[in-house]
Amino acid sequence: MNKIDRLIKKEAKPFLKQYHEILNEIKKFDKIALFRHIMPDFDAMGTQMGLYIWLKDNFPNKEIRYLGDNHVSFTPRLFPETEKLNEDWFNEPFLAIILDTANKSRIADPRWAKASLIIKIDHHPAVEQFGHINLVNTKMAAASEIVVNMLLSIKGKYILSKEAASNFYIALAGDSGRFQYNSTTPHTFAIAKELLKTGFTLSNVYQKMYYKKIEDLKVTAYVLNNFKVSEHGVAYYVLSDEVQKELNITTERGKENVNIFSNIEGINVWCSITEDIKDKCYRISIRSKEKAINEVAAKYEGGGHAQASGAKIKTLDQLEQFIKDLDDLFI
Repeated sequence: MNKIDRLIKKEAKPFLKQYHEILNEIKKFDKIALFRHIMPDFDAMGTQMGLYIWLKDNFPNKEIRYLGDNHVSFTPRLFPETEKLNEDWFNEPFLAIILDTANKSRIADPRWAKASLIIKIDHHPAVEQFGHINLVNTKMAAASEIVVNMLLSIKGKYILSKEAASNFYIALAGDSGRFQYNSTTPHTFAIAKELLKTGFTLSNVYQKMYYKKIEDLKVTAYVLNNFKVSEHGVAYYVLSDEVQKELNITTERGKENVNIFSNIEGINVWCSITEDIKDKCYRISIRSKEKAINEVAAKYEGGGHAQASGAKIKTLDQLEQFIKDLDDLFI
């Protein structure tokens, strides 16, 4: 066993019992449904689709389904549209595997609660342990890193196809900020190496992940012409509902330009603030070079990781205090 294999084995050791409990439950059920969080990202969708393909490859006689909201720009470019299931499907025994979701209120489809058994697999802090089995490892950069560690560590002759691996890689690269966030570890790269060994074309994956249309340049131009920077290097832009309509974008796409500030000298934290008329709030996506911002996010009905979190405010009257709270991290 080489050095990378030993590293994967070492990280798996404390979780091996849970890994095999999960495998045993997968073997028991004829019907399995995979769930993810609302407003999905690369990790939620990539981990879900990677596990879906892995289950289909290794348990072809089981009925595997995936549920959740479609993404305005990832679907169907990166991931297939969500399956539509009638209520009858959920009236028979099934296993629910809920991925990349810290608490019940963020699970995209409420029918997970009808499951005979629930497995939670997540890398966020354990806000709410709602599963019969809760596999939570906050050391991992992405939920996919946990799942792939598990799939590589369980006993048995199982296939990891390049199709499954490419989806897991999308999830891993997405939630680690293309391996730039401090959550990235040697183990993260070890998992990436094992995924790359399957033979998918890396350049194709990145082209699909970060593909943009000419129309998207209008949004970028608006952001560059309207962003503000606070005293201590907090950059932010606001997309009102009116502006979203002018730019012909949805609320979900409002945060897509947030990382435009990631490599700018003097900017320490960067945020997108997007009005959500439906939910009567402003959704905030926060990123940071070094400082942990998840505690600030938690004050504003959010949370997440040290360098990548989400939050929301009811009105723009709260924006000044929100930016001040981020500024205070640097005092």
